[in-house]
Amino acid sequence: MLTRRTLLGLLAAAATAGRAPAADGDPAGTEFSESWLRAEAQRLVGQDYAPRRKIPEAWSQLSYDQYRAIWFNGQKAEWAKTDRPFRVDFFAPGLYFDRPVEINVVENGLARPVPFDLSRFDKSDQFPDLPVDDTLGYSGLRLRAELTKPGIYQEFCVFQGASYFRAIGTGQTYGLSARGLAIRTADKAGEEFPEFTRFWILAPHPEDKTIRVHALLDGPAVAGAYRFDITPGMPARMSVTASLFMREEVGNVGIAPLTSMFLFDETNHIRFDDFRSAVHDSEGLLMLNGSGELLWRQLANPKTLQVSAFLDTDPRGFGLVQRNRRLEDYADLEAHYQDRPTLWVTPGAGWGAGSVNLIEIPADREIYDNIVAYWRPAAPLAPGAEHRFSYDLAWGEEPPQLAGLAPVLKTRIGKGVDKDKPGTIVAVDFGPDPALGAFDELNFSISTSRGSLSPGILEKNPGTGGVRLSFRFEPGDEELAEMRAQLIRDDRVVSETWLYRWTA
Repeated sequence: MLTRRTLLGLLAAAATAGRAPAADGDPAGTEFSESWLRAEAQRLVGQDYAPRRKIPEAWSQLSYDQYRAIWFNGQKAEWAKTDRPFRVDFFAPGLYFDRPVEINVVENGLARPVPFDLSRFDKSDQFPDLPVDDTLGYSGLRLRAELTKPGIYQEFCVFQGASYFRAIGTGQTYGLSARGLAIRTADKAGEEFPEFTRFWILAPHPEDKTIRVHALLDGPAVAGAYRFDITPGMPARMSVTASLFMREEVGNVGIAPLTSMFLFDETNHIRFDDFRSAVHDSEGLLMLNGSGELLWRQLANPKTLQVSAFLDTDPRGFGLVQRNRRLEDYADLEAHYQDRPTLWVTPGAGWGAGSVNLIEIPADREIYDNIVAYWRPAAPLAPGAEHRFSYDLAWGEEPPQLAGLAPVLKTRIGKGVDKDKPGTIVAVDFGPDPALGAFDELNFSISTSRGSLSPGILEKNPGTGGVRLSFRFEPGDEELAEMRAQLIRDDRVVSETWLYRWTA
């Protein structure tokens, strides 16, 4: 479902330009292949970037409520009333989505365009009478399958707006998003939002469990060919391959970018007068680096823009995690933050040297996506060559293969009983895990890049079955400090490595 937060978060991206969709062409279809798509992307970078046509202005001037008053009729979905295992719905243009995308269905190697058809939508009385001409097209697509009951097709994946897409594991609600590519995120000169301008959906066979979607990416600095093999379930899985061709050299490129929202939790609740205990789609950045260390970076909502880079070579995985899964962890009976997916990225071969970058943007409302994470290659992507990346995405719970270390459950920051003492208390709750062993054999390490820490205290936590590590942090005159903590037994790390960037 398209929420107000999603629409507002896509405003900047949807305002950027792409390339005009092709005419309907031969109704019998034209030949399509993955190699043709790569060649098409390479052909595009040899030309000046050209924006796609805009839809009629009256459609772009729809209000949020008016745009919500038109919706796709699922009975008119692609492959409705067939034995194919998937259904495809389409999104109307309008509001922030003022440049349509081209959508094709591929069967037996032939691509057939799906023309815009207003009769496939239902409308309420709030939707105005608008002009319909050949500039109109769909703004995106939604995939549905039989997830829990035969004959009931539920949505599990959406592509809409710039290169944004989202998915959920069965039983979850939409939360964070992914993108095809991030260009110059957090740069002073401004971010570029390349767009998926054309899609090709391969018609599945009745026995298929996976659906394949191809997409053409285009933007001022880049063109690219993407393939998504998407399998619904818990988790929903995607296998992604991307071939990128640059119009210009770009150093700040984000591969497998993730976008989420973090407003507050136990680290900064004092800044928000809110009855809920936490509000976020993701609470931590989890990283399994190339050397096998498992890092947990607690997310923050800083007062100024923060950019962190975690250097690595051939990372094994990273993702934005929603770890606390009880309704009472959030106390929100409508948003159901406990049901938002974790998104884990497993890189393919050859990613080489670079960094996992984390961007934290100040936010005062939960409608804003203020967290971005991605892989930034150490070497700039130069024009004149094909840059290929592959990776897998898992939307759902945390990957089970990461078990074996005590996880960070919560981070709490604030004054203690003695509020006259300088500094603030930091309490890190680690969950139970067999790796911890006997409590009296546990040790720990804590450090800070600036300021000072009191000697830490390690205690059993009967509420979690794990342990709590707490200490007092005194920043002095410092404006920023990087803190780090681990649990240790027999000179071996037995917990995730807890990281936190404190800002004044």
